[in-house]
Amino acid sequence: MVTRIAPPEKPWRLASPKTMPLIEIDQLSKHYQVYQKQEGLWASVRGLFHRQYRQITALDAISLQVERGEFVAFLGPNGAGKTTTLKILSGVIHPTSGTCRVMGHVPWQRANAYRRRFALVMGQKNQLWWDLPAQESFRLHQHIYQIPAEQFQATRDELVDLLGLAKLMRQPVRELSLGERMKMELTAALLHRPEILFLDEPTIGLDVVAQHNIQQFLKHYQEVRSITILLTSHYMKDIEALCQRVVIINEGRIQFDGSLAEIVGKFDQERIVSLRLADTTGIADLQQFGRVTRSQPPQVQLRIPRSQVTSALTEILNRYQVDDVSVSDPPLEEVFAHLFTQGREATDQGASAPKEDMAGSRRLTGEARH
Repeated sequence: MVTRIAPPEKPWRLASPKTMPLIEIDQLSKHYQVYQKQEGLWASVRGLFHRQYRQITALDAISLQVERGEFVAFLGPNGAGKTTTLKILSGVIHPTSGTCRVMGHVPWQRANAYRRRFALVMGQKNQLWWDLPAQESFRLHQHIYQIPAEQFQATRDELVDLLGLAKLMRQPVRELSLGERMKMELTAALLHRPEILFLDEPTIGLDVVAQHNIQQFLKHYQEVRSITILLTSHYMKDIEALCQRVVIINEGRIQFDGSLAEIVGKFDQERIVSLRLADTTGIADLQQFGRVTRSQPPQVQLRIPRSQVTSALTEILNRYQVDDVSVSDPPLEEVFAHLFTQGREATDQGASAPKEDMAGSRRLTGEARH
């Protein structure tokens, strides 16, 4: 469990008025040239002189704005462009075209003044020395970011206390569990007190307990410090627990920008009605009210169109003896899977459409968020 702390008497940084977005992305694109190797020895020899390439579009003219203090989820299937976007925002790679400014800086110029103000944590990459205790890597970070000794000690001790790492500081990183290593990675990333934190699947591969602990830490830390966080994750529990805003990207294009409630309301027109019947007589007739997805008497589950839930439940309660009833939205994983498939079909259908017709279909939500 995360220990609660009060906000500091003097905040690390005073948040400036919202006169302009903290992150501004305008028509950002990234294309890669991928070598297409043919099978066979002679094909390999020919490839030495006549190489064939295929262009892959990782990002296709995306535009996005993020305000100070927002916790934004960046979602999409594998290869959608999420990690590419975070790498551009952190200056790791250059875009092919478009513009981007973060806190007034162009990320790929890699100015020291900018690099001291953000942090990037990737669930599949390590920034700590594998054979050394984490406390040694923390000292290295202190010198890299030129953190004053008093500030470094205060920040380190606070983060170690919040994440419960005191007993692990002298243990080599290679001997830590995956969850413990991720906590150490988060500690290292936050030592210099960044204003923006980019998280690329920080809970990947973690067990339920480790995921929950990191979720609780991030939620509390963001609330207390008002840090801006961009999170990519395939775990819907992360999104539900942490993010107020969701940006969905697919095939390199932004499909949706809004809240979770808006996603469910726009892209899923059914609700799940679960019943426990006292009398199972006539249970087969329930299919007239909706699609029966599970029937294990006395438990029955139906999918009913949202607009018909009230009238269907009224009729069911009048006809049947019901001990318990619950109404819920479909699982987020199902909603997102449907949305990703829908976006891919729209891309395939629009591949041969005139360019001016494609402009209006870049976002499934219609108008862009400003």
